[in-house]
Order: sequence, then structure tokens, then C-alpha cells
Amino acid sequence: MEGGSSIGARLAGGDEQALEDAYAVYGPSLLSYLRRFVGPDEAEDTLQRTFIEVWGSAKRYDPSRRFESWLFTIAHRRAVDCLRQRRHSVVDVDTLRDLVGEDGRETLERHADAAEVRAALHQLPDHERVVLEQAYFGDLSQPEIAARLQLPLGTVKARAARGTRRLAGILRQLRDEGVRDDRSV
Repeated sequence: MEGGSSIGARLAGGDEQALEDAYAVYGPSLLSYLRRFVGPDEAEDTLQRTFIEVWGSAKRYDPSRRFESWLFTIAHRRAVDCLRQRRHSVVDVDTLRDLVGEDGRETLERHADAAEVRAALHQLPDHERVVLEQAYFGDLSQPEIAARLQLPLGTVKARAARGTRRLAGILRQLRDEGVRDDRSV
């Protein structure tokens, strides 16, 4: 699985497959992000509007910027648009504050980082990826994972440790590639 900067560069070059790749890699994270703010009923539509805008503004993407941040910024704008269209109901100030964060970048960066981790998870062997997903995204303890997967607890612990080390290496490599890509522009 390629990194965001590679997908972004292909997208900026007009590669339609890059849009599909971006949707496959980042769609679930973006959908989760959007559900927090616009709710489950409107999240899918907002996601679609996000990717329509991504394709429409792909040529304006600057490959020296982090692709994930650019993508989540567009999703953020579409979420705000969706909230503004709700004239019949009042938008909770706390919801908007969560969406914007202190300066607007904090929340976006946090979600972009999470999307990068999810993309890196797909590069792990399935047996390690499943354990880490259940631990971090499923909020399960290692004994609960062992019971659910019908594995010895020691096996789950070993897979979690190896998967975490491997994931750290993948993320380091992706970030190093992003730094090299940024310098070459």
C-alpha cells in the first residue's frame, strides 16, 4: 500500500485510479471523522461531497503538503457546510468547538494521523493487523481478543508486540518518504 504523498501526487497528475485508492485507504477514517460531526445520516453524503471536491481540486493539491491533512481539511469544510445547512435546528457550540479545535488544525492533524495509522495497518500481516485493530479500535483487552479469536493469550501478546514494532517501522518509513517528497518539490 502506498503512502498518502504518492496517492496525492498521482491525484494531482489526474490519475483517476488515485482517487479510488484514496477512497479505499482514507474513506473509512474520513467517514468516522464525519459521523462525529454531522451524524450517521449525513456522513455518507458528506463523504461523497468530500471526494467530489478532492477530484475537482486535485490539480491544486501541493505535493509538498501532507496529503492526509489536505484531505481532512476538505472533509472538515464539507462537514461545516453540512452543519450550516441545518437551519431548522441549532448546532451545539461544543460540537463546533470539537470540530474546529483551538486553531482548527489540531483536530484535523489528529484525524490525519489516525488515517495514516489505518493505512499503515493494512501493510501488516493479517494475524498482526487483526489483533491491533481489535485492541485499539475495538477497545478490547488482550484476554478478550484471545477469547474472541480463540487463541492462547501468549499468542495474542506476541502478535501485538510484533505488530506494534512493525507498524512503528512502517509509519517511520512513510514519514521519511513524505519528508523526502517534500524536499524534492
